[in-house]
Amino acid sequence: MNELPLASGRINRGHVAPTDIGYLPQAADIDRRFPITVGNVVLLGAWRQAGAFHAVSEGSGSEARRALSSVGLTGFEQRLIGTLSAGQFQRVLFARLLLQNAKLILLDEPFTAIDARTTHDLLHVVRRWHQDGRTVIAVLHDVEQVRAHFPQALLLAREPIAWGPTVTTMTADNLLRAWLMAERWDENAAICDVPDQSAA
Repeated sequence: MNELPLASGRINRGHVAPTDIGYLPQAADIDRRFPITVGNVVLLGAWRQAGAFHAVSEGSGSEARRALSSVGLTGFEQRLIGTLSAGQFQRVLFARLLLQNAKLILLDEPFTAIDARTTHDLLHVVRRWHQDGRTVIAVLHDVEQVRAHFPQALLLAREPIAWGPTVTTMTADNLLRAWLMAERWDENAAICDVPDQSAA
């Protein structure tokens, strides 16, 4: 998403343009005290089509209502976002992604601090994206969610542990290795000086 500079290497997005990427950050950059309605937040997903200087089409308005219905929020269009629970607000953000109609969808811990029913319903949306042939990349800590809903996995614990089909990546041995690496992590540890082997 170009939010952080690359330390090294490069990112190859293939034929996916930046406008084809839908992104749900871990903490949405929306001030929920701002007096904006649910319907208008969802319509922000039509930004790619409308741009900064065009009105949102009537078709986009209908799509926004369908998106809200898909996430279980029919009739919420005029509610202010400040009146919503955490789970309802996450449903609104998923509806915005639905309207965006992106080929590649990035979800950063999308089910943190929301109720089980909302998680279940939003995972159903993720399943539909898979069925539509979209690529969904999600950062998750719930191993069972990964096993149940994502066919490929990258297991990280400060460094890549395993990558490939979820069934062969999320094994007991790999998970134990990741857990041990996380347990040894110490943010206050001294920086290690690695001797220059080429000088020896």
